[in-house]
Amino acid sequence: MRTKLTLLFLLLPMLFATPVLAEGRSCPDLATAVQVAVCPSDEELKYTYIGYCGDNARLYGRDGDTCETFENYRQAKNIALWESADGEFSGYLSCETSDQAIRSAKPARMAVERKGSLTRLICSYTGDVSLIHRTKAVCKVEGDGDCSAAGNCQASCE
Repeated sequence: MRTKLTLLFLLLPMLFATPVLAEGRSCPDLATAVQVAVCPSDEELKYTYIGYCGDNARLYGRDGDTCETFENYRQAKNIALWESADGEFSGYLSCETSDQAIRSAKPARMAVERKGSLTRLICSYTGDVSLIHRTKAVCKVEGDGDCSAAGNCQASCE
């Protein structure tokens, strides 16, 4: 009886254990993406341009191209945060690009970048748009990552 009871205590946790399964990921549809931050106004851009490119520029590492002209700065910093409908993917997209152009962009490429313990699953779209999913899981792109071919725009994360 004692042996059966010991065996029961050893096997019982196995009944409730869930196996680790790979989670499938694909690039989200931008038609349902949401802009979660407002675009900066011209006044805000001018104000931050002075701080970023002015006397305090040494604190930011002195980015010569961005600070060369206000138009260069505007192009780099006139951005707003967008998220996929489920909030899993996000990215800073240019406010110069219309909502319609962003929402109609199609997936072009999927790639994985590993930095330390963080994995970045990058979905690149037509029109120079990218959304990124960040996770501690290890992800691998199925196929070569070219989204024009069926089945190549998928990733599995464990």
